[in-house]
Amino acid sequence: MKGRSDKQFCSIECKNEYHVRLLQVTKETTLSTDKILHRNRSILLEVMGKNVKQKKIDRSILDKKKFNYHYVTGYYLNSSNKMYNYVYDFSWMIFSDREILIIRRK
Repeated sequence: MKGRSDKQFCSIECKNEYHVRLLQVTKETTLSTDKILHRNRSILLEVMGKNVKQKKIDRSILDKKKFNYHYVTGYYLNSSNKMYNYVYDFSWMIFSDREILIIRRK
């Protein structure tokens, strides 16, 4: 290769092909996880409705809709050591064995 000593690609075409393939592999790898996360968000939106900001529901409602509790986009531990699980713009917390609190974030 001619050019700078730290040159990584032989041409612009090689560089572009590398990045296109990298993006394709990333999409293929993350597609199944993204589907689960989007489904979880859709379930929370369906349960909450459009204008409700906070709602306590029976856990069986999410179970029936096959909500996957293991897939979240983030966590938050409040001052009372209660764990909030985030799925995009929604958070949920296991309130008791039977109840789940769902909160819509701004």
